[in-house]
Amino acid sequence: MPKGGFPGGNFNVNQMMKQAQKMQQEMAKVQEELQNKTVEATAGGGMVTVVANGKKELVDIKIDPQVVDPDDLEMLQDLVLAACNEALHKAEDMMAEEMQKLTGGLNIPGLF
Repeated sequence: MPKGGFPGGNFNVNQMMKQAQKMQQEMAKVQEELQNKTVEATAGGGMVTVVANGKKELVDIKIDPQVVDPDDLEMLQDLVLAACNEALHKAEDMMAEEMQKLTGGLNIPGLF
């Protein structure tokens, strides 16, 4: 059997470990950058606006005073919920896109 027990004998554990460390450092950098990137989502024709960062944290909510109706709080709650969910989906998509750039399109389970 070839050196190292692998066909071709070219398997280099040290090189693989260096590449893994480099990728880990790059992932940490991307995650830090994502914390500073934001996405925005609206609901109700812009009556409710929610901003989330790349770490899927809500960082701002704006509600147009016109949509605040004490007799219809359920509608306002629905608009806030819809805008929050949309912002979190956009943040997740942004995070996935940045990680795919890092991994060259490989889908690595448990990466994010």
